[in-house]
Amino acid sequence: MAASPARVAPSDWHQFRGGPTHPGSAPMAQDVPTVGLGTAPREVWSFDTGGAVESSPTVVDDRVFVGTFANYLFALSAADGCELWRFPTGGLVRASPSVAGGRVLFGADDDRFYSLDAESGELQWAVELGPGGEQSSPAVSDDTVYFGGFDARVYAVDLATGEVRWTFETGGAILSSPAVVDGWVAIGSQDGKLYVLDAETGELRFACATEKAVWCSPAIHDGRLIFGSDDGCVRALRAETGEPLWELETAGAVFSSAAIDAEQGLAWIGSDDQRLRAIDLETGEERLGVALGGRILGSPALAGDQVLVGGGGAGGDEPGALFGIGRRTGEVEFRFEVGATVWSSPMCLGRRAWFGAHDGRVRCLEAS
Repeated sequence: MAASPARVAPSDWHQFRGGPTHPGSAPMAQDVPTVGLGTAPREVWSFDTGGAVESSPTVVDDRVFVGTFANYLFALSAADGCELWRFPTGGLVRASPSVAGGRVLFGADDDRFYSLDAESGELQWAVELGPGGEQSSPAVSDDTVYFGGFDARVYAVDLATGEVRWTFETGGAILSSPAVVDGWVAIGSQDGKLYVLDAETGELRFACATEKAVWCSPAIHDGRLIFGSDDGCVRALRAETGEPLWELETAGAVFSSAAIDAEQGLAWIGSDDQRLRAIDLETGEERLGVALGGRILGSPALAGDQVLVGGGGAGGDEPGALFGIGRRTGEVEFRFEVGATVWSSPMCLGRRAWFGAHDGRVRCLEAS
């Protein structure tokens, strides 16, 4: 079945963290500049999926694609939240979908990875995985889809056909989402290592060992790999060689992925120590930081002069909120109360942001 055409504009947020290098922002586009949400954003709409939402929304061609613990992948109208279609799976949809070539790509806890027609939601192909499901958000580069599975394998799959081109076996389950650039793939594993693989063959280039699991999804910027791990450290490596550049220790596990503020030379990243940090990309020094009063499990996103990030209470399921932090001040400019943990990472375009929460709702906020 041929894929329906789906436009991916320069301003669309078509992959987890904004693209295959995980910048944590939408590609720059003059037609839809991202300006942030100000100090008192208003809720435009919310949609009840029927199950907790940890999946981060993807917005392409005025559609929001998002997964839910109710065992569905939804397509919603970005403008008003109306349901356009839903696709049933046999397990939770935790990961964030990617959109490429008219396809919506995602995995589920039913040990399958799916490709759907973006227009209709019809199944195009599915890949059977090993036991444990799939929680890694796919990265798409050229004609290949890369993702990890709880079966401890990294997969490279043909975008058009679903043919598995190669797999690489790590020593533990994979929740980390791969970052792809310049012919190589970087991904973390529960075995405590960050792996860098050849994108064409899957051969190991190098691995960086930490003291605990690497659930964090790495970000790539200017020849650097930035990632955190459960040992509480944020690290930067030289991407070509794996040479350590710096290490910053936090007081909690780092599940959050970094958002790259190239203008200021900063990497924004959260920690279980309830602190959001802006780390100098050159030196690894903390330049800005703010305590948010709860674990930061989601990943921050840049939106104009703000950094948006979700948080939850110390227990993980205490009432949570979406926070707006000043990029230049590190001060909390707004706290939008949700009443449930916000694990989903926000997606920002123009004057709007979309995110999910453990109360089962996907919300759209707009600058007032």
